[in-house]
Amino acid sequence: MRNRILAACIAACLLLLGGCGANDAAADAGGAGASNPSSASEPESSAAEPEASPVEPGYEDGVVTRVVSLSGPTSMGLSLLMSSGNEHYDFQMYTAATEIVPLLAKGEADIALIPANLAANVYQQTGGAVRALNINTLGVLEAIAPAGAAIESIADLEGRTVYLAATGKGATPEYAARTLLEAAGVDGSAVTLDFSNPEPANVIALLAADPDAVAILPQPFATVAAQQNEGLALKFSLSDEWTRLMEDGSRLVTGVTVVRTAFLEEHPAAAAQFALDQAACVEQVNADPSASGEAIEALGIVKAAVAEKAIPRCNLVCIDGPELREALEAYLATLYGFDPAIVGGAMPEDDFYLS
Repeated sequence: MRNRILAACIAACLLLLGGCGANDAAADAGGAGASNPSSASEPESSAAEPEASPVEPGYEDGVVTRVVSLSGPTSMGLSLLMSSGNEHYDFQMYTAATEIVPLLAKGEADIALIPANLAANVYQQTGGAVRALNINTLGVLEAIAPAGAAIESIADLEGRTVYLAATGKGATPEYAARTLLEAAGVDGSAVTLDFSNPEPANVIALLAADPDAVAILPQPFATVAAQQNEGLALKFSLSDEWTRLMEDGSRLVTGVTVVRTAFLEEHPAAAAQFALDQAACVEQVNADPSASGEAIEALGIVKAAVAEKAIPRCNLVCIDGPELREALEAYLATLYGFDPAIVGGAMPEDDFYLS
C-alpha cells in the first residue's frame, strides 16, 4: 500500500511539474492556433491532461543518490541504511545546517534531511527547487528536572526559570515552548526562558550544580543528562504536549526530508526507492534500538548505550502523503505567526508538499 501511495504522490508531482512546460510549449508552437481553421476540428480530448502514470520504485543503473543529513536524531533514523554499504547511495553527515544548504542550491546533493523551517527557507531561496518528501522526525525537545519536582506538563513550568538548550533566542525551540505555554493558558511572562547557555553540555552542567534547575533539552542530550545524574528525570516531551494541546492538526516537527525538484524529475524511480528504503530503516531502528545503537555509535553520533535509550524518545517517523502536508503546513503556519522570516518570508506554495 505504501508503495502505491508513494508512487501516486510522486507521479502527481511530476505531472504538475511538467504541466506548465507542456502548456508553454503548446502556446509557443500554436500562437496563431485560434485563427487556424484546422485547429477548431481537433478533438477536445487532445487538450485533456494525461493521467499520472504510477512510478515504480527502483534503483537506476548508474545513479548514485547523494543524501546529506545532520548529525543527531535525523541521522539516527537513517543509521542502518547509512551503514548498509548500499552502493546506490552516497551518504554525508554534517554538524551544521548551513553546510547543507549550499549543496542543495548548487545541485551537489539530491536528498537532504534538514530542520522543517530550513526546508521552507530553501524552497523560497531557490525558487521552488526542493520538494518535501516526508517528515522524518517529530519533536525531540524534553523537559528535564529533579526527579522529585512536581512537573508533569508544560503548565507546571509556571513561575519557574527554564534553561532552554537549543539554537538560542528567536529560533524554533523558543517558539515551540511559547506556543505550548499559550495553549496551556500560562501567561508567557510567568515563565522565564533562559538562553544564556544554549550549548547542551553547559545546561547539563547547570542541572548538575543546581538541584532546583529545570531545562528543556533536545534528544539525545536529554537522555545523556538523565544518565549522568541519577537525581534528574525526564518529565515530559514537548511533542506529546503539542499533540495534546494543539487543535489545528499540526505536529511538532523537527526534521523534514527534501528532494531536489530536478532530481525528482530526472530520476523518479530512484527518489521513490529512497523513500521506501528510508521508511523501512526508520521502522527497523525503532524496532531494535540495541542493534541500531551500534550503528549510530559507529557513525560517531552518540554512544550506543545512549542511542539505545534515546531512540524510543526521538520520535523517528516517516510521514508522507496527505498527512505530511496537514502536519507540516500547520506547523509552519505557527512559526510564520511568530516571525515570517523563520520560514523564508512566506508560506510555501502547494507544490512544496509531495502529497
